[in-house]
Amino acid sequence: MNIKGSTNIVGLIGHPVEHSFSPPMHNAAFDALGMDYAYVAFDVDPQNLKSAIEGANALNVKGFNVTIPHKIEVIQYLDELDEVASLIGAVNTIDFKNLKGYNTDGIGAVRAIEEVSPIKDKNVIVAGAGGASRAISFYLAKFGASSITILNRNVNKAQNLAEDVLKSDLISDVNSDSVSQINGYLANADILVDTTPLGMDPHIDDEPIARAENMHDELVVFDAVYNPNETVLLKEAIKAGAKPVYGIKMLLYQGAESFKIWTGQDAPVDVMEKALNDYLGR
Repeated sequence: MNIKGSTNIVGLIGHPVEHSFSPPMHNAAFDALGMDYAYVAFDVDPQNLKSAIEGANALNVKGFNVTIPHKIEVIQYLDELDEVASLIGAVNTIDFKNLKGYNTDGIGAVRAIEEVSPIKDKNVIVAGAGGASRAISFYLAKFGASSITILNRNVNKAQNLAEDVLKSDLISDVNSDSVSQINGYLANADILVDTTPLGMDPHIDDEPIARAENMHDELVVFDAVYNPNETVLLKEAIKAGAKPVYGIKMLLYQGAESFKIWTGQDAPVDVMEKALNDYLGR
C-alpha cells in the first residue's frame, strides 16, 4: 500500500475493533484495483461518537463501516438514511458524501444465500431476534420471501420483530415462536437462517439449534457465525445432505456492498474472499 497526500481514507468505527477482518479485506481490494484508498480501524469510545463523526467529516474521510456498539446511536449524527436502514433502525455503513447511513448486513446475508438458492417465494426460518436477525429479516422480505418465521428464546422479542417486519408492507406472512419449537417448522422450510451466537469460537461444541435428523436435503442452512467456518449447525446440515451457506460469505458481501457505496465501483469479491481466508489462516 502506497499512502500519499491524495489517499482517500475509509474505515471502521466500533469499540473494540482490533480483531476486525475488514481492514485486510478492503485494503486487498483497493490494491487489486490500483485505487488510492486506505482502510483503517478506529476504536471509538461511545461517549466520543458524535465528535468522531464530526471530526471524520471535517477531515474528509470518505466512508465508515460501523460496528458494535455504535450501529443505533450513530443515526442521530447523520443527515439521511437509506430506506432499509431506516426500517431496520441500525446503520453499518456511512457515506460522507451526503452523510447518509446504510445497512449492508442484510444484503450481505441475502447475497450469500442467493449463491445457493433464490429467496423469492421461499419459506424462511430465522433463529434469533437481535440486530443481525432484524437486518436480515427485512432484506428477506425485500427480496420476496413467501413467509418468514422468527424463532427466539425470548418469544416477545421474536413477536416484536415479526410485527415490525409485517408493518413494512414488504411481506404479508410473518410469524413468531420459541426457538425450542424449531423442529415443527423445519419440514416446510426452504431456508434456515441462524443469527444466534451458538457455536462461535471458543464455544464450538455448543448444542446446535437443529439436528440433521430434523432437516431435509432440499433445505438451505445459513449460519451467520464465521469463526469457525464449519459451525455445529453447518456440520448437521452437511450430515443431512442439506445445502450449507457459510457466515464468512455474509461478511464478504456486506463488505462488497459498502465498497460500492463509497467508491461507486463493483468490489473484486474474489480478491476480498482470498484476503479473508488468508487472514483466517484457511
